Amino acid sequence: MWDPNPMYVIPGGVETRWACPENRTAGKGIAARSNGGRKGSPFLPVRAKEQVVLAQEDGTSGTIRRIWVTLDDRSPRMLRSLRLDFYWDGAERAAVSAPLGDFFGTGLGRIAPFQSSLFSSPEGRSLNCAVPMPFRTGMKMVLTNEGDTDLAMFFYEIDYTVGDRHSDDALYFHAHFRRERPTSLRQDYEIVPRLAGRGRFLGANIGVMPDAEKYGRSWWGEGECKLYLDGDEKFPSLCSTGTEDYIGTGWEQGTFSHLHQGCHVADKEAMAYCFYRYHVPDPVYFRRDIRVTMQQIGYWDPLTKEAFRQMDVTVMKAGEGSQTVAFASDADIPDYGNFERQDDWSSCAYFYLDSPYSTLPELTEVDKRVKDCR
Repeated sequence: MWDPNPMYVIPGGVETRWACPENRTAGKGIAARSNGGRKGSPFLPVRAKEQVVLAQEDGTSGTIRRIWVTLDDRSPRMLRSLRLDFYWDGAERAAVSAPLGDFFGTGLGRIAPFQSSLFSSPEGRSLNCAVPMPFRTGMKMVLTNEGDTDLAMFFYEIDYTVGDRHSDDALYFHAHFRRERPTSLRQDYEIVPRLAGRGRFLGANIGVMPDAEKYGRSWWGEGECKLYLDGDEKFPSLCSTGTEDYIGTGWEQGTFSHLHQGCHVADKEAMAYCFYRYHVPDPVYFRRDIRVTMQQIGYWDPLTKEAFRQMDVTVMKAGEGSQTVAFASDADIPDYGNFERQDDWSSCAYFYLDSPYSTLPELTEVDKRVKDCR
C-alpha cells in the first residue's frame, strides 16, 4: 500500500513537540532546564481538587501521536479520581472526558500488564496511548484530581507534531466513559448512547463486577454486543454472539492480551473482569448516527442450577415475556438456560467524529466512579 508519509520523508512545515514536566509548554530549546539540567522536574504533584494543563497549542494544526503516564499512587480509587479532558480547536466541551485509568484501556481502575494496538501497560506500572488525534487550530489537554487525596508524583509525556496538513474529511478523536451500578433488568447497557454525526467507532474497554451475592459465581457474559448504525431502531445492523465472543475468545474468558482484543483482568475470586475490543482491522463506520450496547445475560448449567437451588435464587429467563425460574421450588427446570442479570458495568468507548465535541452526557461524578472499586 502506498504511504503518503513514509518514514524516510520529512513532511514540509511539520515540527516535533514533546510536553512533559521538564517542558510544560513543549517550547523549543527550553526543556530540562531545572536543577542545572540534571533531572530537576521529572514529575508534577497534583493536589486534591487541583487542575493542571498538560499540553496546549493555539493557532496551529497538529496531531497527538503518543501519550505516556505513570504515577506513584496506582490504586483503583486514584485511577478513577483523576480525570482527563481533551479539547480540540477551541471547543468549550471536551471531546475526551474519562477517568485516567479507564481512558488508557485499564477498566475498573485495575492496572495490569497488557499490550494492544491502541493502549498498553508494559509491566502494569505505566499507561500508554498510541491513538492519533488530529486538530486543526489548537488543542488543550487537562488533568483534574477530583478525589480527596493528593497525588505526590505524576509523570507524563505527550508527543505530538504541529503544522500537519489535515484533509477536510479528517475526524476528531473522542472518548466517552459510563458506569451503571447496577444495570437495569432487560435494558441493554449502553457503551455509546445514541450519537448523531459521521464517524468511526474504534471500540471500547469494559469493566464488569458481577453480583456474586445475587447470582453466586455463575457465568455472567452470555449477552450480545449490538451496534445500531445509521437509523437502526429496534434491531441493530451488527451483532456479536456473546460477550466473550465479541472479544475473540469463547466458553467464558480468562486473561489474554492481543493487539485488537483481550481480557487483561479475569479475577474470579474478586469477581472483576476487564476486557477490550478495538476495531482496527475491521472498521465500523457510521454516516448518520450510532448506538452501541451490551446485553446483561447469564447462564446456568447443572452445577449452577444446584448452587442456585441452595441459594434460593429466582431469575427471569432471557427471551420474550417475563417468565421467572425459582430454583428452590420449581420442578422440571432444564439443566441449561440463559437468564437476565443486573451487574456493575463500566466502559470507556473510543470513536472518531466529524465534530470537535459531542452531545453525549457529561462524565459521571467522581463519587459514583470510585464507589466499591477494588
